[in-house]
Amino acid sequence: QVQLVESGGGLVQAGGSLRLSCAASGSFFSVSVMGWYRQAPGKLRELVALILTSGSTNYADSVKGRFTISRDNAKNTVYLQMNSLKPEDTAVYYCYAVSRGHDSWGQGTQVTVSS
Repeated sequence: QVQLVESGGGLVQAGGSLRLSCAASGSFFSVSVMGWYRQAPGKLRELVALILTSGSTNYADSVKGRFTISRDNAKNTVYLQMNSLKPEDTAVYYCYAVSRGHDSWGQGTQVTVSS
């Protein structure tokens, strides 16, 4: 199993940008999928973006064109660059990884976008 530690959350005004980082411990090369989910108060956790080892990416429709997921294998880290943030992006963001058939989750980082 892989341990995940997120960083980079915070408070930003609408239209601003943030970059989230997720550092993975353990064997990063055993990780087949990494991504980001988010959960707003009173709502279900939802997919934001995924990136495969091939580099292929997948985004929720609500963030396409504004968010970019990337992966640095040398640093065992996945990033989520968030631009043009909206108040509805406010949520706890969780890093996610799949390694040898096992799911791993980070502890979450709060992102708050003020209007």
